[in-house]
Amino acid sequence: MKPRRKRLAIVGAALAALAVTTALVLNAFEDNLLFFFSPTQVHAKEAPQDKPFRIGGLVEAGSVRRQSDGLTVAFVVTDTAKTVPVTYKGILPDLFQEGKGVVARGRLDADGVFRADQVLARHDENYMPPEAAHALEQAKKAQRSVSQPSGGPGK
Repeated sequence: MKPRRKRLAIVGAALAALAVTTALVLNAFEDNLLFFFSPTQVHAKEAPQDKPFRIGGLVEAGSVRRQSDGLTVAFVVTDTAKTVPVTYKGILPDLFQEGKGVVARGRLDADGVFRADQVLARHDENYMPPEAAHALEQAKKAQRSVSQPSGGPGK
């Protein structure tokens, strides 16, 4: 084999290895990528039914119910426009409480209950996850546009 062909073979093998590595990395990213959805988006069927995702908003006041096993908790996440019931089995973060921001990771089951495998709470009084804050703002804008009459003032 001539030196030129050897170099082409080595470059070709290196490109093939690079392509395989890139494909594997992108596949791993896709498998581990979790999208964020608000309760309004979940009700609009924008959230995946067969894949895990994150849901966030506020824990609705008066919605936290603890089961007798001491680990299972049911609560409702709201973006002030829509609500989604959530169940979680495990130890909740110390800062988890009603009326505060929360992000849960899990899956939506057939009966519309979000089965969380992880729950994250805000870490100080001024913090809310950016996705949850954005979802709440979008829900407030949607409520304002629905509550205002369509004819404008004085019509």
